[in-house]
Amino acid sequence: MNLDQQILNNSLRSYLVVLGIFLITFILKRIISRFFASLIYTWIDKKNHAELRKSHVIRLVVPIEQFLLFLVTIVALYELHFPKAWDLHLFKITLQQAIESTVKMFFIILFVRVCLRTLEFIAKVLEQKAKLTKDQSDDQLVLFFRDFFKVIFYIIGFLLVLHYVFNEDIGNLVTSLSLVGAAVALSLRESLENIIASFIIFFDKPFTVGDIVKVNNFTGTIEKIGLRSTRIRTQEKTYISVPNKQMVDNIIDNISLRTERKIEMDLQLSINSSADALLKFTQFLKDTILKNSAIINSSVFVADSGKQFHTIHVECFVGINYDIESFNATRQALNLAAIEFANAHQLKFAEKG
Repeated sequence: MNLDQQILNNSLRSYLVVLGIFLITFILKRIISRFFASLIYTWIDKKNHAELRKSHVIRLVVPIEQFLLFLVTIVALYELHFPKAWDLHLFKITLQQAIESTVKMFFIILFVRVCLRTLEFIAKVLEQKAKLTKDQSDDQLVLFFRDFFKVIFYIIGFLLVLHYVFNEDIGNLVTSLSLVGAAVALSLRESLENIIASFIIFFDKPFTVGDIVKVNNFTGTIEKIGLRSTRIRTQEKTYISVPNKQMVDNIIDNISLRTERKIEMDLQLSINSSADALLKFTQFLKDTILKNSAIINSSVFVADSGKQFHTIHVECFVGINYDIESFNATRQALNLAAIEFANAHQLKFAEKG
């Protein structure tokens, strides 16, 4: 066999070299792709979770294989000379230019696809790590940045196709897009403010998903923090959306971060009640509160006296982990005890308050 025999302006030796490189890459592509996928996983998660590593790495192997095989094939084919017999013109471009542009487009598509798969791969690993923590804001943060960088990769891919496939000057295009973007930014100022506020919420963390907050006279549980608004499930079980800008600018009472729950009562007694009776009533309430081990600290005193009634003010504090049913039961018990004492000692509550 004459290896120097010319076929379409290339020797048989050149074709065999290109074929050999292709076959070697085809055989080794799985090993190389697994190596790179494992390397990325190790970079993200230092701990060696064998089962978790296997389930995640397989997501990235196929796109890396395809990209690697295509890349090596193109590099090998560039060692061959384009046949003169194929030197044809299609409209204003040659067949060689058309093939090169097509190859470049596929290369960019595969490159962007590998980047997107890598992004999803990283996001999936970080998402599972975030689920191991109690802070649910980590889960939202991973999804937020995953979607954000997806848009960035699509834009980069589009600009690469324009520049390398259609030979367009993307510098002028970027300038034009900047001007258009500035005009759009002015018209969508409020939406941009909400997006910026979402970044502030994610990094400053005044509240997280699952927290009970009070904002704009609404009290409820944070269910989702989005790019534009925060979704809250209110105590009335309604589902409201509050713009993120308001969640940042307004005063937010994060009830979940309170260290104690407060029971507050104002007992308004008849103006005819004597000072001695009020003192005994106050002492009785103090003794009753001391018997309840769930109450951390308390304060009971005659807060006001006037023309219409006397007021005994009661404040009790229980732990934040005290469930709502027990909390209401404790409050009810204090009220019933106050009523029983008042009835037993002929104390009358004020008719008007």
